[in-house]
Amino acid sequence: MKKEKTKSLIVRAAENSLMADLSVMIICCFAGVIAKKLINPFANAATGFLHVPGGISTAVSLMFLVVASIITKRKWCASAMGIMQAGAALALGSVGSMGILMPLAYLIPAVVIDIVMLVPGEFVRLKAYAANILSSVSAAVFANLVVFHLPGKACTVYIMLAALTGAIMGFVAGTVGSSFAKKYKK
Repeated sequence: MKKEKTKSLIVRAAENSLMADLSVMIICCFAGVIAKKLINPFANAATGFLHVPGGISTAVSLMFLVVASIITKRKWCASAMGIMQAGAALALGSVGSMGILMPLAYLIPAVVIDIVMLVPGEFVRLKAYAANILSSVSAAVFANLVVFHLPGKACTVYIMLAALTGAIMGFVAGTVGSSFAKKYKK
């Protein structure tokens, strides 16, 4: 009886599946927001050369939502994380040019991730790849509609850049997520 009370917090959290999944989700949320803040200046320098406003750092941030979805295997995990990321971004003062619509910029791609991850089947890496591409494109389309209003060619370059970085980050998410999922759920 005494031994049961002296278990560490980490051991108890690992035994409680929901608590462990929430921990993974929170870590991935903050990692995504921080990664986006760190990568943004470099991404803006690269996209400035192409004369488009962005499309790179969002795919990196979305990768963490895909990774957590793979690890936890919970339905609507990415949507919950999108809401948490929006809150974290607001807390860090990252409202940006979207203003009050900024939470939608996190929620829309998260819902896209969830819809892709809900597709039945065990082809996790392919779903991660598709989820990251489609969520990155949805984020780019939303940003273009709300903020940028890019003309035809620039909009096409912007969306293609979002799809390309989404593909790269989707590959990384599938590889990392699958690796961690094998160790996490044993």
